[in-house]
Amino acid sequence: MGGPALHVSYLSAGLIERGYDTTLVAGSVSPGEQSMAYVAEEQGVPVHLMSHLHREISPIQDILATFRLARMIREQRPHILHTHTAKAGAIGRVAAVLARKSRPPIVVHTFHGHVLRGYFGRFRTAIFRSLERWLARVSDTLIAVSPEVRDDLVALKVAAPEKFTVIRLGIELEERIAAAQEERERTRKVMGVPDHRFLVGWIGRMIGVKRGADVLRAFRLLRDHGVDATLCMVGDGPEREQLEALASELHLMHDCLFPGYQEDVGPFFAAFDAFVLPSANEGTPVTAIESLASGCPVVATCVGGVPDVVEEGVDGFMVEPGDLEAIADRLARLAADPKLRARMGAAGRERVLPRYAVERLIDDVDGLYRSLLAQKGVVVTSAPARRPQTTASAGRPPS
Repeated sequence: MGGPALHVSYLSAGLIERGYDTTLVAGSVSPGEQSMAYVAEEQGVPVHLMSHLHREISPIQDILATFRLARMIREQRPHILHTHTAKAGAIGRVAAVLARKSRPPIVVHTFHGHVLRGYFGRFRTAIFRSLERWLARVSDTLIAVSPEVRDDLVALKVAAPEKFTVIRLGIELEERIAAAQEERERTRKVMGVPDHRFLVGWIGRMIGVKRGADVLRAFRLLRDHGVDATLCMVGDGPEREQLEALASELHLMHDCLFPGYQEDVGPFFAAFDAFVLPSANEGTPVTAIESLASGCPVVATCVGGVPDVVEEGVDGFMVEPGDLEAIADRLARLAADPKLRARMGAAGRERVLPRYAVERLIDDVDGLYRSLLAQKGVVVTSAPARRPQTTASAGRPPS
């Protein structure tokens, strides 16, 4: 689930239209999670599932996935291997090395964020940093989805600044969040939220780094400030039961909605008055982009690539991680001022639609590929059987 899944789906479809033969490879989802493979299939891009490839670290399964991918590379002999996300990025690039004489002339990896801070303990983090530094040496170019992600990776000494290219996400925003005013009214009616009541939204995977507990605690403070509000947390994940239990403990169950995972998020964004994102770490938060594209202001923590998406005071507010009082204060400001909400929402929509357009993404990646092909002296003919071949590896369908 999430931004990388949308990104690789739209990218693969766009590259096919530009004349590339593209193979999209993905692993299996974890138990209890949903797959976004349907997005790729809707774009006419088949997803080649590799069952041994999982998000979780599993030495035997990881070795099998690596050797299977190396065999696929030897069979297909792509000109370009382009990997996405940490786990698939590691397995894909090691597989390229194992392919030996069939190793793709060009290896590119996209960082949609990273797991080198805040995810693991000190020892495991040190191992992963060393691995990423080695993998950077076997990559021709590293792509960061925002300047902040690039700068963070440079500070961690993953690679020198000149090794990086910043290419922002590309998402079919109009398609993802299209919902008219009548959809807002219908959705709020189904949820039992009257039009005058302030509706705070959150959408995501319920895991630790997303800080779902902070959403609930900040909302408790908002209610304690006397704001008539409802909280809607859309999504699922390993922490869902804990979050529902916490909502009960905080006496919020009458003011909270947990509709679970939803493929169609457009009606929810249309219904929200404000979107909250208190994550401990983010690459480029697609939910924040989608919220702004739908005209809904965002209150988010100033981490990772969030400052590249949310412009403080223009289309939303940013606070320090863990500052629940600040989150509640910014939400209270939005609740008290419908004109401020409308102004911020309009500013966000105007800014993000061109910034995260799919056509811009395809232009950027196509230009990078052609530059790398020229640098390496790789000649491809225009005959259909010899168009540039790329293999995109994503962590799971595909996240």
